[in-house]
Amino acid sequence: MTTDKHPENASEPASAPVAVLGLGLMGHALAAALLRAGHPTTVWNRTPGKADDLVAEGAVRAGTPAEAVAAAPLVMACVTDYDALHAFLDPVEEAALRGRTLVNLTTGTSAQARDTAAWAAGRGLTYLDGGIMAVPPDIGTAAATIAVSGPRADFDRHAPALRALGGDVLHLGADQGRTALYEMAVVGLMWSMLNGWLHGAALLGTAGVSAAEYTEIASKGIPAVAGWLPGYAKQIDAGAFPPDDATLDIHRVSMAHLVQESESLGVNAEFPALIKAFADRAAAAGHGGEGYPVMIEEFRRPAAKPQ
Repeated sequence: MTTDKHPENASEPASAPVAVLGLGLMGHALAAALLRAGHPTTVWNRTPGKADDLVAEGAVRAGTPAEAVAAAPLVMACVTDYDALHAFLDPVEEAALRGRTLVNLTTGTSAQARDTAAWAAGRGLTYLDGGIMAVPPDIGTAAATIAVSGPRADFDRHAPALRALGGDVLHLGADQGRTALYEMAVVGLMWSMLNGWLHGAALLGTAGVSAAEYTEIASKGIPAVAGWLPGYAKQIDAGAFPPDDATLDIHRVSMAHLVQESESLGVNAEFPALIKAFADRAAAAGHGGEGYPVMIEEFRRPAAKPQ
């Protein structure tokens, strides 16, 4: 993984034109950040009125996706899904696409990203698949991280426009599916963390503890858990799981307590029970005396299909 601080090839001018397809909350924020950074920006959205304030700030409104593509060598797309992306771009003539670069910031799977890269190559269109690790208000600030995968030379060439979107711009490799895979991993982490926090808030709510009070304590524990990850990562990469802090069996005892506490208080216990079910399977496979990261073996194993 690299950043764009030392591009390997000459980049485009800092004020190179960019076209933005899709003006939902995120797409609108992308276009606004490009305008602030001095890029001549052409915008298109299925609902034209969403571009009104951007046009007032200097953007050019395109009547069709083809008009937007024709306006700039770099096209950024941020739409609902890959089906929507193809619905907008498939009708555009190949001659209009050829020689341009598409940075697709639409969320999807790694297979969809690779398929779209092949589609783009067949039309002479360079393809970079991107992911946004930020909320719309953070776009264009140091708080936003933009991850991109695809040909390094094209990443470097368009570095100024990408830097306009966030303070940290990462190149994740030549495989266009890599960014989508990272994005799925990160949102999975996000939802797991949020669900754990929500379950804890439900538990403490039975004792009259507010979510705000709980969060004061919970927010102290999150950095501590994050501090374990580098050591756990080394265990996973080495394929050895010594119980440095506690065995999986010890964790399973606490998991059982969490399930019991939830049930006794009338709080939904499905989430902690699911976690315990994974740990129980790992223990049944002979891993109860190893460290918690051995649980990755359960995540690597596909779920059994219903009979």
